Amino acid sequence: MPLSFPDDCRYADSHEFARAEGDLVRVGISAYAVDQLGDIVFVDLPEVGAAISQGSGFGTVESVKAVEELVAPVSGVVEARNEAMLSSPEELQNDPYGEGWLLLVRAADPSELEGLMDAGTYRAKVEGA
Repeated sequence: MPLSFPDDCRYADSHEFARAEGDLVRVGISAYAVDQLGDIVFVDLPEVGAAISQGSGFGTVESVKAVEELVAPVSGVVEARNEAMLSSPEELQNDPYGEGWLLLVRAADPSELEGLMDAGTYRAKVEGA
C-alpha cells in the first residue's frame, strides 16, 4: 500500500502530523512512521488537560520492533485523546490520519504550525529525495 501524506497536514521531523481544525489541532503519527514501526502493540498518551510543548515528548508508541517517543508538533493543552488507540493500538496502522489520531490540542500559538513541513517537503524527506 503506498504511503499517503495528506496536504491538509503539517509534519514534524520526528514524524508526527498536525492538522488544524478550527481552534484545535489534531495530532497523530504519519503513515511513514506507522510503516517503519510495524505492528503497534501499545500507545501511551497524556491525560486530558495536560500541557504539551512543541519539541518535547508527550507519550510513546510501542511496536514489536521498538518503543518510540512521541514529540509534540505544537504547544498547547490536550482537549481530547483518542481512547480507542489506548485499547486497540493496532488500529493506528489502518488509518493514521483518520481514526488513528492521537490527540486534540488547543494550540497555544497556532503559528507554530507554519514551522512544520508541508506534505511535499515531508514526502521528499522520507522518500530520500
